[in-house]
Amino acid sequence: MTDLADGPVRDGARNRGATSIADRVVAKIAAQAAREAVDAVPEGGSKPHASVVVHREIARVSVSLDLDYPSDVGRQCGAVRSRVRTRVEELAGLEVHEVTVHVERLHSAHTRHATPRGRLA
Repeated sequence: MTDLADGPVRDGARNRGATSIADRVVAKIAAQAAREAVDAVPEGGSKPHASVVVHREIARVSVSLDLDYPSDVGRQCGAVRSRVRTRVEELAGLEVHEVTVHVERLHSAHTRHATPRGRLA
């Protein structure tokens, strides 16, 4: 009887193949992590979305989001960077070298409830 722990079976384990994760999957992980990190999506705002470039085992992430105003923008962006880096590394097994956060809009209570400007049809 042959012992399976010896011989080519154990040596061949590292040669069985590779796992690759599509950039769009990593982007979904990053967007969800950004949603978890912000206090809340502003009323009338859009959910965070992300784009990712993966080269070898290194990811570069760009996140776009809307924030409430007034708020601590720096703190929230820092929380987003930290959460995105952690979740992508945990769930996708990628090293994250860069997380760029773009604040697309600031939503205030005043601008949400103000009457529209310009011509009305």
